[in-house]
Amino acid sequence: MSKITFDTIKKVIAKYTTKEVLMPIIKETVETVVFVLVAVILIRFFIGELRWIPSGSMRPILLEKDRLFVEKISRWYRAPQRGDILVFYPPGGELKYNLWALFTRYTGIACKDIAYIKRVIGLPGETVEIKENEEGEYNVYINGKELNEPYIQSKTEWTKCSEIVDCGPTVVPEGEYFMMGDNRGNSQDSRYWGSMPKDHIIGHSVFVFWPLDRIKRLRTVTTY
Repeated sequence: MSKITFDTIKKVIAKYTTKEVLMPIIKETVETVVFVLVAVILIRFFIGELRWIPSGSMRPILLEKDRLFVEKISRWYRAPQRGDILVFYPPGGELKYNLWALFTRYTGIACKDIAYIKRVIGLPGETVEIKENEEGEYNVYINGKELNEPYIQSKTEWTKCSEIVDCGPTVVPEGEYFMMGDNRGNSQDSRYWGSMPKDHIIGHSVFVFWPLDRIKRLRTVTTY
């Protein structure tokens, strides 16, 4: 058996690190990475993406740390409906559109854009008003008609109306939507920052996929 020397090792390393050997490997790796990134961008832009719930503003239907799928297909042919649960960029927040910002937003890599999740309550052109009755229950009225909301956390545990919390009556501008969390006592929503422009919508939340014991479809609740 021949003795392996240091020179022999160097020759072997040199043989397998030549340009002819490395270039095809590098090229294939780059092509694979580019293909994956393009596929991720197309899927996230046209089909959907995964999100998680950071707060209790949508209790009881969504709990903290729930993972859900947000679909984006319906936005191409269907306007948001009352009862939809939408993920969106908050009004007033400026989104950057430079190359790096777009890359992070459409790939989800190192993205720092803040997103909210709320339910559609008021549609464009409608008048939304919140009233408290003699029993201390709060109710939402759309164009003067009370909205039946079986999905909310409580009818009494609401943040009281004030200069900061606007209970209306408010006319929703065209192309915008009045959004509210189901947990009305713990939700920063349209009562605080006004209606949400349509172009801020990320997608429609359709089902919870994690944890396993909470897997369920999120249906649009139409009660008006």
